[in-house]
Amino acid sequence: MNIVITCGPGFEPIDDVRRITNFSTGELGILFANRLARDGHDVTLFKGVAATCPLALERVTLVPFTTNDDLRAKLTTLPVRENVSAFFHAAALADFKISKRLDTAGREIELSKIPSTIAKLQLVLEPARKLISELRALFPQSRIFGWKYELTGTRDEAIAKAAQQIRANRTDACVVNGKAYGDGFGFCDARGLHRHLGDKALLCDFLASELKA
Repeated sequence: MNIVITCGPGFEPIDDVRRITNFSTGELGILFANRLARDGHDVTLFKGVAATCPLALERVTLVPFTTNDDLRAKLTTLPVRENVSAFFHAAALADFKISKRLDTAGREIELSKIPSTIAKLQLVLEPARKLISELRALFPQSRIFGWKYELTGTRDEAIAKAAQQIRANRTDACVVNGKAYGDGFGFCDARGLHRHLGDKALLCDFLASELKA
């Protein structure tokens, strides 16, 4: 099968030398990509350039990306989109982007590098476009698996958010994890939790088996 995986953090620039990002390492995406490649699949991994996981890739096609828009553009121009059997969207993309950069007096800063002499810098953020909402249109024939990372609330609430993601974006399944879910990972469909997996290795084994279903 032709498989596409996204992993690692996206970022959004503050100026030409600074950026906002998150703590995603890209480890799970690399582990899963290697597992599928060993199973004989043709795997393309879109990995955020800020991913810190040092694991090497095994017979996997690597495509680095930077921002949400950069990943979107590269997915849009992927030459074999109609032949992708499954899409695993594990990348931790930015939820916000910089709308305005203001100095102490509230004036917008247009410089490519914000001077460190500014006494107070205000960054105005606005919601970034959600790539997951566009995946069904980009990959209409693919099975699409999303991810949901939740820190607050209960396990049941985290599972409900995963199921809502599926329904809202017309994806096929969602992996949920984070403090709200607790240890391990939950594999959810639109009705709720389908399977609990205790660690990354078990999750990779299970997702690989799902491709045979």
